[in-house]
Amino acid sequence: MTKRNEPRTNWTKEEVSSIYHQPLLELVFQAATVHRQWHDASSIQVSTLLSVKTGGCPEDCSYCGQAARYHTDIKVQALLPTETVLSHARQAKDAGAQRFCMAAAWREVRDNRDFDRILEMVKGVNEMGLQVCCTLGMLTEEQAQRLREAGLYAYNHNLDTSSEYYEAIISTRQFDQRMNTLDNVRKAGLSVCSGGIIGLGETDEDRISLLLTLATLPEHPESVPVNALVRVKGTPLEAQPKVSVWEMVRMIATARIIMPASMVRLSAGRIEMTEAEQAWCFMAGANSIFTGERKTLLVTPNPAISEDMEMFMRLGLNAAVAQTKTSCEQAV
Repeated sequence: MTKRNEPRTNWTKEEVSSIYHQPLLELVFQAATVHRQWHDASSIQVSTLLSVKTGGCPEDCSYCGQAARYHTDIKVQALLPTETVLSHARQAKDAGAQRFCMAAAWREVRDNRDFDRILEMVKGVNEMGLQVCCTLGMLTEEQAQRLREAGLYAYNHNLDTSSEYYEAIISTRQFDQRMNTLDNVRKAGLSVCSGGIIGLGETDEDRISLLLTLATLPEHPESVPVNALVRVKGTPLEAQPKVSVWEMVRMIATARIIMPASMVRLSAGRIEMTEAEQAWCFMAGANSIFTGERKTLLVTPNPAISEDMEMFMRLGLNAAVAQTKTSCEQAV
């Protein structure tokens, strides 16, 4: 195996910009080379994401159909019963998922009975041998610690976009509050999952700034989701143009080069991608996807896990074997 240096956390904006703006084929070649130095390029982590509490969120994220202030077709759903969630986790494991992620449309975690029920869900899914991930909004270090003690492996809290463009997309939360949550997650010994969305109207410079923020954290996120905007009717961004696959490839490839040890997840937007376009993303360094038996990713369409397994077979890819170490023995 090629000798690897420790991942850098001192990237400059000029360096990241130079990588990002390379001719596309050269960029993909470099990313594919780095990918093979750090990972098994035939292995894809399969994660299933379930919305355990849907809609009614007080935030005003312009892309999100779960915001209470927007008039969308998404139905508000209270926190699911624990056994219902555990049943979905069993189905996900049987279908080949290695990680089960639970999402609640909350602004922040509150110390109440709902949080106690989340802790029960985490414990139950962990006992199945699945990696457990949650995305529940902002949380304190103490809450992160309680999640870890219940068996949580990873916590997702996306930055969404650059600090410079952030206020154009969200006004009910500050960028620094997102950064504070990532800090609390890391202090609790949890694996960090954090990425962003492209297609929000941001510039290339905003995308570079987002990547730079992630790549200059004291430790890189173990997982970096790259999402293409899914245009939800009724949200302020419903009329945005579809993100080009080449923009996704460029974003994934740059993330792979500057955060070589991280899992780079091809996340939202796959439903509008052909199999060939997804293959380009895998070539550029994506080695993780979200899938689900209900053909949804939270509240937006997503390929079914059976379709993904057929795609893997055609492309010569394999679902990665789950790692079931505790969160303080992270090896994502």
